[in-house]
Amino acid sequence: MRRVTLTQFLIEQQRAGRTTPELRLLIEVVARAVKAISVNVSKGALAGVLGEAGTDNVQGEAQKKLDVIANEILLQANEWGGHLAAMASEEVEEVHQIPFDYPKGGFLLLFDPLDGSSNIDVNISVGTIFSVLRNPEGDGEPTEQNFLQPGRDQVAAGYALYGPSTQLILTVGDGVHGFTLDREMGSFIYTHPFMTVPNETQEFAINASNARYWEPPVQRYIAELQAGKSGPRGKDFNMRWVASMVADVHRILTRGGIFMYPLDEKCRDKGGKLRLMYEANPMAMIIEQAGGAATTGRERIMDLQPTKLHQRVPVVLGSAAEVERVTKYHLES
Repeated sequence: MRRVTLTQFLIEQQRAGRTTPELRLLIEVVARAVKAISVNVSKGALAGVLGEAGTDNVQGEAQKKLDVIANEILLQANEWGGHLAAMASEEVEEVHQIPFDYPKGGFLLLFDPLDGSSNIDVNISVGTIFSVLRNPEGDGEPTEQNFLQPGRDQVAAGYALYGPSTQLILTVGDGVHGFTLDREMGSFIYTHPFMTVPNETQEFAINASNARYWEPPVQRYIAELQAGKSGPRGKDFNMRWVASMVADVHRILTRGGIFMYPLDEKCRDKGGKLRLMYEANPMAMIIEQAGGAATTGRERIMDLQPTKLHQRVPVVLGSAAEVERVTKYHLES
């Protein structure tokens, strides 16, 4: 079977008019950074990269050593290419400007350098999430306002999963495509064309330890799933929870399901748990491109107008029929 590399795939997308040379090169740079992060993750204790870094990120969360390493890899890899006007990282409060001695391009890159990093020390899958926007035309250095675009304006989104194999999942607005890193070749190979989310499911992912904080629509929905064959759904459901959004979403993309981090009393004052720009928007684009749905429980995630760079929102995404049911329960209440 002919093996297609990420580079060849992107060139073919460019020839078909689905991407531009600049966007193609930007994605290739992100992919190279992902390879470097994968090497660091795989070495673990052998390289002394486990444990906490002794610092907090902008969210007030303790940073792991690999959080800091992954963030630096992505920043340094993308600074000099000439494709970006600026970057924003979940780990850093301010917009990261391109150094003055490097050329600038027309795109903005946002990323969560190491999603699920609380799992690092116990050797469970973690990942990287990224989103690409066009930089609005104008003079001067990009500010936070340049990034505050709704998710529907994304030109590309993707994630890397560092598991038994390293996979890169990507959309440029023409379906979702998966690539697996061949470590011997050093290349991402096209292994999962046009990934789709099954419309219905028998699996759900939610942090059940927060059940006492859930709103009534969520309690109603989860109770129906837990009731199994004897309940209103007439079938049994299984719960899966990795506490790494990339791993949970990848499972849903592969075999269906619903992922929920809903609004509850525990996170109401923050607006939600997950970050709109770094997690919710790129994952929503991927899931919708794969035939699924993504809402806050009340409205489509990609229609939200961001108000700040590190804004948090509730997230309900996955198989369309299940997401629509959860959203219906919220609207009825």
